[in-house]
Amino acid sequence: MTSNTPLPATFKPSGPLTGTISVPGDKSISHRALIFSALAVGKSRITGLLEGEDVLATADALRMMGAKIEKKDDVWTVHGVGVGGLMQPDNVLEMGNSGTSTRLLMGLIASHPISATFTGDASLTKRPMGRVIEPLSRMGADIRARKTADYKECLPLTVNGLCPAVPIEYRLPVPSAQVKSAILLAGLNTPGITRIVEPVLTRDHSETMLRGFGAQISVETDAEGCRVISLTGEAELQPQKIKVPGDPSSAAFPVVAALIVPGSDIIIENVGINPTRAGLYEVLQNMGGDIRFAKKRTVGGEPVADIHVRHSPLTGIDVPADIAPSMIDEFPVLFVAAAMAEGETTTRGLHELRVKESDRLSQMAKGLGLLGVSLTEQDDGLTIRGSGGKPLPGGSIKPVIETALDHRIAMSFAVAGLATESGLSIDDIRPVETSFPGFDELITKLAAT
Repeated sequence: MTSNTPLPATFKPSGPLTGTISVPGDKSISHRALIFSALAVGKSRITGLLEGEDVLATADALRMMGAKIEKKDDVWTVHGVGVGGLMQPDNVLEMGNSGTSTRLLMGLIASHPISATFTGDASLTKRPMGRVIEPLSRMGADIRARKTADYKECLPLTVNGLCPAVPIEYRLPVPSAQVKSAILLAGLNTPGITRIVEPVLTRDHSETMLRGFGAQISVETDAEGCRVISLTGEAELQPQKIKVPGDPSSAAFPVVAALIVPGSDIIIENVGINPTRAGLYEVLQNMGGDIRFAKKRTVGGEPVADIHVRHSPLTGIDVPADIAPSMIDEFPVLFVAAAMAEGETTTRGLHELRVKESDRLSQMAKGLGLLGVSLTEQDDGLTIRGSGGKPLPGGSIKPVIETALDHRIAMSFAVAGLATESGLSIDDIRPVETSFPGFDELITKLAAT
């Protein structure tokens, strides 16, 4: 977000959404493609990279630590420094709104003989970092963070890396791909074997990509059914050519929009459908959504498909708590789908949504309430009683929804606006640039096709 001035936006009911579109590159894979390329010896090439503000923050930080990163046309070239070759950054690492950049780079620095201070915007500096600090501290990193009044460890913080770091075996107390990836990044420059025990499967892009870069990494299942990830340190990564698929989290917004706007029929091309990220589509299909996957293929180790979506009457369901890790970022827009469904939708096991870019449970409950949606907010989820496909009333005056500097809240209510009687406004569209540049133009294009 280049300006501190809020940029309100209004979204109104439209005709059917039709046409074929693509969405920006996968944010999770884009971050990791840049970081692993920076740790390889030689030149890597990346196409399809998401050029949102979060990923650009990662690129800027890697440049400050010695990697040469350039863009020509649609190809990004990264000249890596090798594992262990990071340089001391001259300035504070400004992470903007990106929690992913912050947590992954904390892991990267933790096992290098350098130190770095992280800061970010008003939203990021409120997010707790303790769950990353704890395992990295066990590996020997000295991390000094700002303590809040309720004893949370937040930005700004400074990571003083230790080299050689200490390999650990760490059981994830809560499902978190970011914590897992931070430990793996620290383990790359740590002698010995770093092990992570994962009781609940989370997105596995780091494991898949590290294997592609030549790291010695294995994944097994223990007697309790947990995934055990073992990484041999002091790795030598080889440069790669990477094609980033479309982001399934970004595709979620036009998917739900097409499901709830009568007459809609769209195709979203080249979207990643990794099973650790595809929970939303399973849930929407169980609600009656007409969602089909065509041209399934594998690109760079990641499953990819074109997604064909048609407007469908939806029925509320009880969403299993164990599916949450595979769709944690998509729950805000699922709540919009639930608001348009027939009957009641219940969700639980969503404590993680309290500590995202905003408290997403609270923000979605508040905004949907303004639109006249009947719901109950619990500690770990929402129960939503849907409209049965009828447009959401939103009161006699167009409500203004607070986005709390959260890109997914903004996009979710943009989608909801298409299903209201008279439209709605959000207080700030700027956060969308962190993950989905051109989002509002794409929605307008679909409605005008």
